[in-house]
Amino acid sequence: MLQPGEQAPEFSLPDADLERVDLEQLKGRRNLVLYSHPKDDTSGCTLEFSDLQPEFEAADAQVLGISKDSCSSHGTFRDKHGINIRLLADTEGEVCDAYGVWQEKEAHGKKRMGIVRSTFILDRDGRVRHALYDVKPKGHAARILELVRGL
Repeated sequence: MLQPGEQAPEFSLPDADLERVDLEQLKGRRNLVLYSHPKDDTSGCTLEFSDLQPEFEAADAQVLGISKDSCSSHGTFRDKHGINIRLLADTEGEVCDAYGVWQEKEAHGKKRMGIVRSTFILDRDGRVRHALYDVKPKGHAARILELVRGL
């Protein structure tokens, strides 16, 4: 799992519109909030992050969502719910592994591998400032916004 102060693992992933998003190209511009979610169209704080997008922009931060869903799935999810944050497709799971969000989970007495809802706040240099694993969705985006404002 990532720790504050570490350099964030590099990534280059397509978004819902098949445009590549590279961490290296984002460095030096704004702070970055990278939010992992288990699956498109599940309940959670992706919608909350989207609702707070203007506040994140005012705090000079870009929000990116990431899951193992396809670009097509992300596009459908985004359009269905009016989501205005970029959703990245990590279909091979390499970034999920690098950020430590692909973990064993237990539900209804059964263990399986899956994405643990997590959020990373990266500064302009690509350094991890906050790494929050296994977060609960309700109110999470507002908490992250306060952490971003404190950078």
